[in-house]
Amino acid sequence: MKRIQLFMIIFFICLSIPLGYFVIRTQQSLAQEERAELRYFGDTLFYEMEKELSDLVLREEGRIIEEYTAASKLSALPEEPYILGYFQNNPDGSFQTPLASGAMMLSDAKQQENKNEAVSNEAISGVVRQLEEANRVFNTRRANVAEPPQNSRPELLPPEKVLPEKGAIEKEDSLSLAGRYLDLSRSKAKKEYLGQEKKRVENITADQAINLSKQAVAPAASKPAESRMADAETVSGESAGQATSFSADSEADKYARLEAPQEQSAPAPAVSEENIKELIAGKDLDASTFRAEVDPLQSVFVSDEKIVFYRRIVIGGQVYRQGFVLLIQPFLDHLSASHFISQPMSKFATLNLSVRDNGRQRTIIETGALANNPKFSLIHNFPRPFSFLSARLACDNIPRSPGRQTLNIMMTIMALVILMGLFAIYRSVYAIVGESFRRSQFVSAVTHELKTPLTNIRMYIEMLEQGIASSPEREQDYFRILGSESSRLSRLINNVLEYSKLEKKNRRMELAEGNFDDVVAEVRSIMQEKLRQEGFVLHVENPGNLSFMYDREAMVQVLINLIENSMKFGKNNAEKKITLHLEPEGGQVKISLSDTGPGIPKHALKKVFDDFFRVDNELTRTTGGTGIGLALVSKFVKVMGGRVVARNNDGLGCTISIFLPVENS
Repeated sequence: MKRIQLFMIIFFICLSIPLGYFVIRTQQSLAQEERAELRYFGDTLFYEMEKELSDLVLREEGRIIEEYTAASKLSALPEEPYILGYFQNNPDGSFQTPLASGAMMLSDAKQQENKNEAVSNEAISGVVRQLEEANRVFNTRRANVAEPPQNSRPELLPPEKVLPEKGAIEKEDSLSLAGRYLDLSRSKAKKEYLGQEKKRVENITADQAINLSKQAVAPAASKPAESRMADAETVSGESAGQATSFSADSEADKYARLEAPQEQSAPAPAVSEENIKELIAGKDLDASTFRAEVDPLQSVFVSDEKIVFYRRIVIGGQVYRQGFVLLIQPFLDHLSASHFISQPMSKFATLNLSVRDNGRQRTIIETGALANNPKFSLIHNFPRPFSFLSARLACDNIPRSPGRQTLNIMMTIMALVILMGLFAIYRSVYAIVGESFRRSQFVSAVTHELKTPLTNIRMYIEMLEQGIASSPEREQDYFRILGSESSRLSRLINNVLEYSKLEKKNRRMELAEGNFDDVVAEVRSIMQEKLRQEGFVLHVENPGNLSFMYDREAMVQVLINLIENSMKFGKNNAEKKITLHLEPEGGQVKISLSDTGPGIPKHALKKVFDDFFRVDNELTRTTGGTGIGLALVSKFVKVMGGRVVARNNDGLGCTISIFLPVENS
């Protein structure tokens, strides 16, 4: 049995190792799938944000040049709460705004329209003052802003903090399920710019050039000298030559001085209306046009709360800058409210929006579920001109995949099935080994039981042969003993034969209707001498009016086995009484045999009818028996369609009850 237990343990270990590996790998795959799914929706979130930024850039880059200096859609306060207003920065550092009327104010029609919209001049004046202040700071910083090289890639912002080792950061080249099916090398290439990536050239008329040069503020001379010096800029050399041209070769010759302006150490005056008129005076300009070079949109910080987005426009060697002032906090609030707060993702993830100015990174917005120890973090850096902006999505607990619950249920069921199977195998093997052991004991017991009566028979025969019996009465006693031992031997052999037939299921029952008196009489006749020798009294309670179906020979053997069992274990008791009682019970007849013996241990009441079973105690070890007596009783009764139960009496002894049907089919 120990060897079998060892084999089962080895089998369990060999089965558990691959199953455990399978479970671990499946859990890892599900975790990867969960991260990939969260990454996909995080990328989708950032894509929607980037799309809105791209739409904003394309809208601003698509504006015509005159919108910033004449009455236009930009003459009203912006609808977006995050845009302060629009303005134009002239080559000499002065600025114009479409919000102005006359030089700085709205046109009468536009002013009336804004009045109808309840927009006061005071509010517009306040915005103009803020724009003027932004223009002043812009003049001090614009010269330090490097022009974006063509096809340049924005610098990626590092994450704010290093996540713990168990919280893996999702990077661009992290494991992706999509990579198994698609070549994402091209689509993974990060977009470098949200709008136009290269400079574009537009053809403008002379009137448009004149409108662009109209000054709306005091000339540069009225400004402080330090501002004028910082604001001065001109396009020289090849850049200027590429920036300005005419629609015809002859006109290019006429306006050669616009193509090659001289480098200036002093502030460059704006190309005013008079300048343009001087350029075209006395010339044939019926079809003349100017070419204006328009750069992509750029951004520069003018304060911690404001950013200027502008585009460079080069006309006649002079650089104009047109753009708007973006309010950082309202803008990030808008992005968060529009794309994240209302999403289910905000219930388990946090969105961090931060800006970076001159190497200093500041977190402006942090919303959603708090992530103290994130297991997932996805960082997105937006392309130019929003390269100062980065977004980070993080969460402590990644939403569970539905497949994980299915896997857990299936693995639990599989584990239970394996354990139950191993337990069933163990119990079966244990039962087989136990039965094998009992069979070996049965063989030994049968050998002993056969040897005992044979020895007695041989001894008494030898005594009779030697004339040891001194009287005829003594001889008769010897003969009765020989008959008893012969009957005992015959019953033992008959039990073994009947058991073998019942095991092979070829024992046929000859059922006949009777009142059980014939069985009782035959049992008395067979067991009378044995009962007398052992000092037992058999008391029978049979009403005599019961009629039911039974096999007489089988019932005789059943009662003899029960009586012998009671005599064998109760021979040392002071009271030696056996009671046989018959009574009807429902549609059955109950045959009960009670004794006054030691009874049966409670744990063995159901096992006493098992094959070769004997209670393991001192009494059974000192008492002979084969272990098939009660098993044979149970088999006989079951074949006749009945059942047998054992119970201990309230006092001494136990009762074996047999239930047989009145009518048996």
